[in-house]
Amino acid sequence: MLSYDDLTAPERELWDAFPEGREVDLSGGEPQREALGAAEWGADRTVRAAVLSALLLGANPARPGAVAGLRLRGARITGPLDLGGAEVTHLFWLRGCRLDERIALQGATLASVRMHDCRIPGIDAHLCRIEGSLNLYGTQLDGQLGLNDARISGQLHLTGVRITAPGDWALPAGGLEMGGGVFCRLGFSAHGSVRFAGARLGGGLFMEGARIIAPGRLALSADGASASVMDLTDGFAAAGTLDFTGVQVTDQLSLARADLSETDTVVCRRLQGGDLDFTPAAAPAKSVDLRGAKVATLHHGPDSWPAEVRLGDLQYESLHHTDPENVGMPERIAWLRRSRGYSPQPYEQLAAWYRRIGHDHNARGVLLEKQRARRRTLRPLARLWGYLLDGAVGYGYRPWLAGLWLAVVAAAGSVVFGLAERIQVKPDDEPGFHSLVYTLDLLVPIGGFGMRDEWRWEHGGVQALAYVLVAVGWILTTAVVAGVSRTLNRT
Repeated sequence: MLSYDDLTAPERELWDAFPEGREVDLSGGEPQREALGAAEWGADRTVRAAVLSALLLGANPARPGAVAGLRLRGARITGPLDLGGAEVTHLFWLRGCRLDERIALQGATLASVRMHDCRIPGIDAHLCRIEGSLNLYGTQLDGQLGLNDARISGQLHLTGVRITAPGDWALPAGGLEMGGGVFCRLGFSAHGSVRFAGARLGGGLFMEGARIIAPGRLALSADGASASVMDLTDGFAAAGTLDFTGVQVTDQLSLARADLSETDTVVCRRLQGGDLDFTPAAAPAKSVDLRGAKVATLHHGPDSWPAEVRLGDLQYESLHHTDPENVGMPERIAWLRRSRGYSPQPYEQLAAWYRRIGHDHNARGVLLEKQRARRRTLRPLARLWGYLLDGAVGYGYRPWLAGLWLAVVAAAGSVVFGLAERIQVKPDDEPGFHSLVYTLDLLVPIGGFGMRDEWRWEHGGVQALAYVLVAVGWILTTAVVAGVSRTLNRT
């Protein structure tokens, strides 16, 4: 139990100011940033954490007509500040302070908390309830900021915050529930992993210009989180892996102008949202995983994608490129080919989008490329048949090729048969001979013009050509039927 007589001069000043919520400034006018780096602060700037705890827990109640609150600037705070499980209704405000030990807030219920430009060994606020905002602007944390399963009715301000926890979670905030936004903007840096797995970020996550350093590990984990918006733009950078598995974003997840050159992989499996803006200034080093994602609009650019992009079951209603004048079907096919292995769905999805915008020709081209990609997975004989279908009718997506082949072969046959010496099989019939009609009679496998059986040829090579044309006719007919059937079945 603290006694007023046992308090030091700065502690008495703080004790007397608390009932009226007055600020106590122990900095002596020293700039906050310089105070942060000071090696030694004397007794005139030192306050025990136990004094802060006693005041926040009601040891010196408010004056009538005043709002009590703890407002302290430029102090060194010694000893453990432990408010675990406590219920604090007063304002808790520190500026330019240095704490020797971490702050324990686990399971506590507090009003608004502000700690600006402080230096703290870490904050444990797991299961904490803050009926206001938590503002740590410009603070340096030499340890974790633990917010697992915390609930903050207002906003979480971490702009300019520097967290150092190498090899560990710098910001473990799994299951965090936010009424307002989470702001980790310019100047925010974390040497260690950041975790928002399962968090409910009603006001959005804003990390413009933030930097996370966790090479070889998860840099940012947001699997299963939900948010109105996730803004990782304008110089956001991360060394490690970004995991957005199962994220639900009402409005937009944006990585526009982010620097992902040190990012190994971006995982967006089963992501659901309005827009996915994947237009970083530099692509990830290894891969992007979009399998099972479902978005209204996918934005991308010429430098968006690394060598490997996994696209299985990706669904989008609209596809926007930052340079639409210089991107066409070949560039989009090259994008699909970055996906490992063969999956028909990405081709079907792209073709459906082309149809939706009225580009049926491009849709057919994409589906043709789908068959060519499938062909690479087949056994040699099936692959050979695939080449035949491709060359003859473009797998049914280019039926005019059959007509072209027929015209070329018919013209060649007409010339050869018109110049070659022929023998009439039944001299008494005396039918007229027309080289084009005879060639077409050979090429048409069913029915015909009754001319092929009336003539044979003196030269064996010409007779062999007649047999070849019969075979070509069957092959072209079979290819047309198979290709059209394949198209109709959309396999």
